[in-house]
This record gives sequence, structure tokens and C-alpha cells, in this order.
Amino acid sequence: MALDKYFLSDAAPHIEKSRLEVIVRKALIEDIGKGDITTRLTIPEDKEIKAVILVREDCIICGLEVAEAVFKAVDKDISFKPLSKDGKPAQKGKIITELSGKARSILTAERVALNLISMMSGVATKTREYVRKIEPYKTKITDTRKTMPGLRELQKYAVRIGGGYNHRMGLDEMILIKDNHIKVTAGYDRLPSVPKGFKIEIEVQNLDEFRHALRFKPDVIMLDNMDLAEIKKAVKIRNNTVFNSHHPRTKLETSGGVDLKSVRKIASCGVDIISIGELTHSLESVDLSLEVI
Repeated sequence: MALDKYFLSDAAPHIEKSRLEVIVRKALIEDIGKGDITTRLTIPEDKEIKAVILVREDCIICGLEVAEAVFKAVDKDISFKPLSKDGKPAQKGKIITELSGKARSILTAERVALNLISMMSGVATKTREYVRKIEPYKTKITDTRKTMPGLRELQKYAVRIGGGYNHRMGLDEMILIKDNHIKVTAGYDRLPSVPKGFKIEIEVQNLDEFRHALRFKPDVIMLDNMDLAEIKKAVKIRNNTVFNSHHPRTKLETSGGVDLKSVRKIASCGVDIISIGELTHSLESVDLSLEVI
């Protein structure tokens, strides 16, 4: 199995338009409710303004298309001019977007737009840190399904923008037999019949389970919460010609307990994939602001 066939992220990063529209609509309904009463009572209906969005800390920009979708959903006549691109670094104080249009519309859309672009830039920035940490190893950094409910599409896009890869988007995209599946079925002596086009991955927690899983030649084996010594041993076993008699060889993924201090040592063991839940479940949003000029 070629790595580019396993990951979703080898195509150019993009966000499904229909899903983006749903996310934006729900976010605006949540924030605006029956209407922005403060803006309506204080700002004349015909008042027009110019504004900018600027970053207040160094970061990787992500979510410009999303921010534009928010402003346009509130008022299609708002002019949104991006001055950067997703994936580009931005230093503190950089203006990344210029806006103009009705003041009521811009102020009403402001918070939702900033929330989403701040979150996405935070994910992209964190991902870029991990990717740089393991250079020049060929190991791929991937996300997990540990995402904020309703925001998975945006968060996984941000991982891609940061230089990472997407694991499965949802449960319907591949077969991943985890520890609880194995506990419920009291182990396994064969793999399920896999529909054409689906990859299969097995999670293991020790070397005995790893040796057992390797016998079935799955596409991927996940080494869950194993220490460095065990990971190195698993890589050595996988690379052994006795176990590696089929083509293509099983990919090895590590997961659990990964942080910026440990990720390089893990990559040096020779694994193919390191999946990191922190990329999306521990949000560190980037500080952005909208300033009227």
C-alpha cells in the first residue's frame, strides 16, 4: 500500500462547500439568535466602514475562505480582500484581510469569523510545529477523530494546511479494529471480509499483540501507547524478511502519549505514521482582532 493511497491529504487541501455552508449557518444562528440588538440600536443602517483583520501573535494563517464565507453569509455585498494565503506564516501585527461594507453587517459577522479563523490558524500552527520537529524523517504526522463536534471538516483542513495529513475523516472510510472491538469479540483468528477499496488497520498494545496482528498482513498496525524500546522492536520485526514476505509491507502507526518533546525520538524509530490527538482536541487559538479604520 503506497502511503499516498492511504491518506486523504495528498490531494490539494479543500473544504467541501456544502459542509462549510452548514457550519457557517449554524455558527451564525448560535451567535446572532434573533438579531444583533446592540448593533441595530447603535449603528445607523446606511453607515459604511472599512476594517482590517490583524494577527496579534506569530502564526500560520488558516481559514481565510471560511472567514469570507461568514461575512458573505451575513451580507453578500461586503468586500473581503485577503492579504495573505492559507499556509503562509504571519508575524505579530500583520494585516491579513481588508474589509469594507455596511457597518452593521461587518460587526454582526465579526465574532463568528474571528472564532473560526483563530481556531483554524491555531491548529495549523501547532501542526507545523510537529512537522518541523521531525524533519528530515519521512514519517507522516496525522490527526485523529478527536475533533470538536461539528468542526471536523475545518480542523482537518487546518491540519493539512499546517503540513500534516488526515487520518480517516469518519467511521465510514476505513476499517480500524481497536482494542474494544477485540475485547467484545474476545480476540480474533481471522480478519473480516473487507469491501473493495477499504484499507484495514489493527490497534495493538504490546509486542505479542503486534506479532499476532502482523500475521494477517493488514495495511496498517497502530502501536498504541508503546514505549520507544517496543516501537523499535516492532519496526525491526516488521522489517524482517520473514514477516515482510508480502508486498506492499504493513505500515506502522504510533499513537498515544506523543508531544513535541517525544515526537522526534518516535520518528527516528522508523515508523511510517504518528497520529496526534492534540492537534485538534487541545485548542490553542491564535489571537486575532478586527479593527475598524
